[in-house]
Amino acid sequence: MKRISVLIAFLLAAILNSCIVVKAPYYATRDAVEGGIWTVKTGCKAAAGTVVAVYKIGRFTFHVVKAPLEWPLAHSEIKSIGGLPPKEAIRLGRVRTEPYVVDGRTYRPMSLKKARTYDQTGLASWYGYETIRQNRGAMTADGEVFNPNWLSAAHKYLPLPCYVKVTNLENERQIIVRVNDRGPFPAKGNPAAGKRIIDLSMGAAKKLGFYKKGVARVRVQTVSLSDSSPSEQRQERPAARF
Repeated sequence: MKRISVLIAFLLAAILNSCIVVKAPYYATRDAVEGGIWTVKTGCKAAAGTVVAVYKIGRFTFHVVKAPLEWPLAHSEIKSIGGLPPKEAIRLGRVRTEPYVVDGRTYRPMSLKKARTYDQTGLASWYGYETIRQNRGAMTADGEVFNPNWLSAAHKYLPLPCYVKVTNLENERQIIVRVNDRGPFPAKGNPAAGKRIIDLSMGAAKKLGFYKKGVARVRVQTVSLSDSSPSEQRQERPAARF
């Protein structure tokens, strides 16, 4: 079996020397998006001198771009990751499940095993307008470019990166987002913000229909992909790998 994140990691390494396109059928496990088959098309291109991986899961398009280390973090509240300065942890690739510190509090991400069955309901917020307003580049907690218009999200405890299905329980809209950042955290003027379970990009909030409202009650479920058919899945133990 292959996971989409493994495919993307391979792509990012391979396209340093050449640009390739991979097309393959994947099936959703855990009834991720109404079951059935997703067509995954993956390719690459150069943009502003940076390698970009572009891929599709169903009707959703994702971008994976490594940000320059000198860019500021989108969530600048993060003071350390795994006992290291955030940029050093990112450079060393030590961010996936490493504990991190915000305002003196240590957050400990869940294990990969626990994340496989993550399913939680709560409030979602969105972020990204400040990045556009400041007209500067920003970096996610795993070192990727943060683009407010892309389908991404921040989560306090899920491994980075991973994929989740988000359902707006107020209008039943659903999307898939790439979790590549940390947050949301308590704010000085709004301590309750830390109780929200996910911080979605501005683009994701628009697709879910709560951009103008600011917050929405959502259900968040981790998503895994398998390259086996539904009939093959029934013969195997369910797999949800990160």
